[in-house]
Amino acid sequence: MMQRDTCLKALARRRTDEIVVAVYMAAQEWIHISPSELNYTFTGAMGQGSSHALGLALGRPDRRVVVLDGDGSLLMNLGALVTIANAAPKNFIHCVCENGTYETNGAVSIPNRPRVSFAGLARAAGYQKSHEFATLEEWERALDGGLLMEDGPILVDLKMEPGEKYPEDFRRLYNTEFREAFKKALAK
Repeated sequence: MMQRDTCLKALARRRTDEIVVAVYMAAQEWIHISPSELNYTFTGAMGQGSSHALGLALGRPDRRVVVLDGDGSLLMNLGALVTIANAAPKNFIHCVCENGTYETNGAVSIPNRPRVSFAGLARAAGYQKSHEFATLEEWERALDGGLLMEDGPILVDLKMEPGEKYPEDFRRLYNTEFREAFKKALAK
């Protein structure tokens, strides 16, 4: 199993001009690991990350959109999988940070934890492709092999555990200055 921060750092090293939608714990880490005006981050709307990312992908089909979703968060809005598959944005990569818990809410275990297959749910919903990665080596090999350039929608299930602790910065996540910078970067 990978540590979340090392997994995110691997993605950050290969990031070019992708819009990255990061929620909850991934958002708190992503703002430190890969600062960018093209980061769309938030907490407090559990389950809505993939829907926000879908809107961005449809609105900007010329740009790749990567969502860093949580497994607990995705479970709160499974209907989004069918909607995303139906819209079929080729520029959409849906990364699920699977740690088996609602981490933000006290690390309570997700229901039916050992049997849930997020890649299987995505395939059943109609995603173009789905992958599962449990080691950093597998994840890096896929990134180096062009995963970020493949046609989507793609679901990537990243089996992970918390890594290094990053400072939580809720003011940064909701600061209107960063929202305005995102809007300007998106308009370019």
